[in-house]
Amino acid sequence: MKEFPWFKNYPEGVAHEINLYDYPSLQDFFDAGFSKYPDRVAYENMGVPMTYRELDERSSHFAAYLQQDLNLKKGDRIAIQMPNMLQFPVILIGALRAGLIVVNTNPLYTPREMEHQFKDAEISAIVIVSNFAFHLEKVIANYPIKHVIVTQLGDMLGGLKGALVNFVVKNIKKMVPAYNVPHTTFKEAMKRGAALKLQPVKCDVNDVAVLQYTGGTTGIAKGAQLSHGNLIAHNSMITEWFKPYMNGKGENLIITGIPMYHIFALSVNGLLMFSTGVKNVLITNPRDMKGFIKELKKYKFTILTGVNTLFNGMLNTEGFKDLDFSTLHGAVGGGMAVQDVVAKKWKEVTGTALVEGYGLSETSPVLCCNPLDGKHKLGTIGLPMPNTEVAIFDEQGNQLPQGEVGEICGRGPQVMSGYWRKDNDGVFFPGGWFRTGDIGTMDTEGFFKIVDRKKDMIKVSGFNVFPNEIENVVAAHPKVLEVAAIGVPDAKSGEVIKIFVVKRDQSLTEDELRKYCHENLTNYKVPKHIEFRKELPKTNVGKILRRALKEEEAAAAAAA
Repeated sequence: MKEFPWFKNYPEGVAHEINLYDYPSLQDFFDAGFSKYPDRVAYENMGVPMTYRELDERSSHFAAYLQQDLNLKKGDRIAIQMPNMLQFPVILIGALRAGLIVVNTNPLYTPREMEHQFKDAEISAIVIVSNFAFHLEKVIANYPIKHVIVTQLGDMLGGLKGALVNFVVKNIKKMVPAYNVPHTTFKEAMKRGAALKLQPVKCDVNDVAVLQYTGGTTGIAKGAQLSHGNLIAHNSMITEWFKPYMNGKGENLIITGIPMYHIFALSVNGLLMFSTGVKNVLITNPRDMKGFIKELKKYKFTILTGVNTLFNGMLNTEGFKDLDFSTLHGAVGGGMAVQDVVAKKWKEVTGTALVEGYGLSETSPVLCCNPLDGKHKLGTIGLPMPNTEVAIFDEQGNQLPQGEVGEICGRGPQVMSGYWRKDNDGVFFPGGWFRTGDIGTMDTEGFFKIVDRKKDMIKVSGFNVFPNEIENVVAAHPKVLEVAAIGVPDAKSGEVIKIFVVKRDQSLTEDELRKYCHENLTNYKVPKHIEFRKELPKTNVGKILRRALKEEEAAAAAAA
């Protein structure tokens, strides 16, 4: 690999190029972790730990059940639809050990969204948490699924605790709506699997491991085909990147507040541990901020990952500033832009950096990340990973010089081969450059900066306006908690800017905010419309859904 301008800003001791494929498949990758760290805690949830040895045994039992009892074959697709809980890694790893392709599914999907994904992937089996099985009943009427396995939140918490959690969730909190779906329970599946023997399935780096459906924040979700090789190479990269912060003595602890069905948590949190022996604490409901902070008080954590809204929520929750940050190396934000005001406040409260990384479902996900050391640069997505190239292109596929604005494109061994059973024309530029759909630029030191999503760009009287810039400015107002900016039709200007604002201080007025915008933005970038709301629509990961706001505006305009 030739020399790139970003190499000089790499963290101390991190190589530019590394050996990516130490394992021929994810099965071998998992086996190595089980062998190296048998007695360390791999995952913990609701105070219940699971060692690598226990994970090895349980995932093997589940794999045997899928293979021997359900007769599922290599390449069959299985959906996993649940929040962060101990069952998730058991099912994920068990399915991969059986040679299946995992289809991660958001448990908060509507029946329509579920049906689209399940039909598109042609799943043969699903494991779903009971809280959301009532949606599945509606889906099965249109798309019969051969094998349904239902688990309850407390199924792996053990004895009395597990039974109590299941009772409270179902009977006290009434969180399990009635459903009528023919199924096997997860406990029964594990019992059957324990009496069976898994027959090894040979996979290689080219076999698809995961169909990771895009978030659908800008359109219809598509399944990114991530191979065993994509995920192994990606893990090698982030292991190298985080090497300066992992002491290898089993003392590192990563907090997983992002759901593991999301590619960020799946790859960065869920797989990194196998090459480093990290303990991974799973947070089932990070939206319960008070409960999240209460959980964090129990641990001396070293790495936190999340999205901007999660970090902002923590900073604005009572008790967060009193946590023990003495072992924290820093936090990494992804999924959406980390706003400057949030990063600065994080540094002020914790004494550590909140840095931004960047990637997509299609790239396993990380293409770029800021160093956690003093070389990080606020307002950027950082530097390309080892063995990864990132560049800026124009619409015709010409690479642009440093400093110019265009589409961010990347190529590397973590990039998918294409979308599942879709026409991939236009997805790549010649030379294997994946088109991200994000607009950005690279500075003279090799740091990349996202300007915005191409599809979200607003045209005001012929001028390009990027929502990220508007949101970053408005979010810096001390009385603003959250903000989203979109373009709405206008007879005179073509489009004008509308912002949706959640107040931090209820005394904030429209006139006050408009004056602030005039002081900090040129005239054509000043929002014409301001709407205050109690909350903004978000994905379950916490990304603000501009698309949903645009759809609301379009529906309102059509009805007018």
